[in-house]
Amino acid sequence: MGKIILRLDRMMADRKISLNELAEKVGISNVNLSKLKNNRVTAIRFSTLEAICEVLDCQPGDILEYEKDDRDS
Repeated sequence: MGKIILRLDRMMADRKISLNELAEKVGISNVNLSKLKNNRVTAIRFSTLEAICEVLDCQPGDILEYEKDDRDS
């Protein structure tokens, strides 16, 4: 079974926004946003995803990516 990878770091770099600035605008803690940015989470609330997409002016598919497991081939 594959996994979902968060590409938040890439989108933040493209938009030239810092972790602190994004966390403040989204309304979550720096620690929780850092976990999202570094793929250390197993779930994300839709409300958080919506807020991130609003601030970054992007679609969920811009920051979520499905990675197929090599064993699935």
